[in-house]
Amino acid sequence: MDNIMSKIRSLDAYPKINEDFYSRTLPGGVITLASSIVMLLLFISELSLYLHAVTETKLVVDTSRGETLRINFDVTFPALPCSMLSLDAMDISGERHLDVKHDIIKKRIDSHGNVIETRQEGIGAPKIEKPLQKHGGRLEHNETYCGSCFGAEASDDDCCNSCEEVREAYRKKGWAVSNPDLIDQCKREGFLQRIKDEDGEGCNIYGFLEVNKVAGNFHFAPGKSFDHAGVHMHDLLAFQKDSFNMSHKISRLTFGEYFPGVVNPLDGVRWTQKTPTGMYQYFIKVVPTVYTDVSGHIIQSNQFSVTEHFKSGEVGQFQSLPGVFFFYDLSPIKVTFNEEHVSFLHFLTNVCAIVGGVFTVSGILDSFIYHGQRAIKKKMEIGFAAAFNATSEVVLCFMDELHGLR
Repeated sequence: MDNIMSKIRSLDAYPKINEDFYSRTLPGGVITLASSIVMLLLFISELSLYLHAVTETKLVVDTSRGETLRINFDVTFPALPCSMLSLDAMDISGERHLDVKHDIIKKRIDSHGNVIETRQEGIGAPKIEKPLQKHGGRLEHNETYCGSCFGAEASDDDCCNSCEEVREAYRKKGWAVSNPDLIDQCKREGFLQRIKDEDGEGCNIYGFLEVNKVAGNFHFAPGKSFDHAGVHMHDLLAFQKDSFNMSHKISRLTFGEYFPGVVNPLDGVRWTQKTPTGMYQYFIKVVPTVYTDVSGHIIQSNQFSVTEHFKSGEVGQFQSLPGVFFFYDLSPIKVTFNEEHVSFLHFLTNVCAIVGGVFTVSGILDSFIYHGQRAIKKKMEIGFAAAFNATSEVVLCFMDELHGLR
């Protein structure tokens, strides 16, 4: 047994030095204290990285097909009434959503930003029961009559019993309402008077759009939109206004769900119009993004970059239609974020590297200082001894001279 223990003892890579041979110095103590602090700080940093998840980023080609894109928005127009404002969306596949009202909420606000009214659709238009209905092909007392669409009826059974229905029928035909006072329903409801009464109001519109995952645009503009000779137009003559203030604030604009670390560059953007009318354009590059957290939950979302442009012009010019336009395009590259923890073995390896590395470097530094001090001290001692010997020889020579004189 003693022989086995002796062999194991001979394998000791850390031979012990007798305490009597230790030489402790002040620089060594300072270096030890400093290296201990450095090791502690590095250990805390490594422990923090181990406890918190790290995110790995990769770029891959986006091969997804047939998906939809959800656009969340919250935009405020402080000088444009809700009754004028409409939302349209269209894409390069030919799909169009004109005067979108589903999943959209509008808030009428006064000049101080206080909410006047909140409705999901048709805001600004009065809720009037159908005053006239058709009965036996003729109008009778206390009976109602089917209102005319003024030539915009799709069939003989169509009725337009409100100004909004007439305007909608005109929109489907691609016509514009030039003078609302010539339409009985609009005149009876006081369409132009309501426009004047709402002068100075603003509108906050928020909600979301579900569109095809292809390039397209959506825009906020005054008046109902329609297509005329293949050109997208808005009916502005009905409001009988010379200018439209499209000043706006974008409180939120996102393409998809929120995920940690996402930055939406248009959040909080505010534009104040300084010309009578103009078109605000935002050219957006959407980058598909997949975020996977440590629990394996996957978030399908998007990031985007944007370029802003303002185009001024006069009302009636097609190239300067007043409004706020968002043109978006999809990137073919998808970004993936994978959130994961550092393995314990990796953490242990880094801690050992920190301790060993700092200990070795501090040992080299201490050895350099110690041997440097000894070398300097030795040279000083040699120089002192040489000077002492030279002085002694001079003294002896002087004494010999004195002795010879005697």
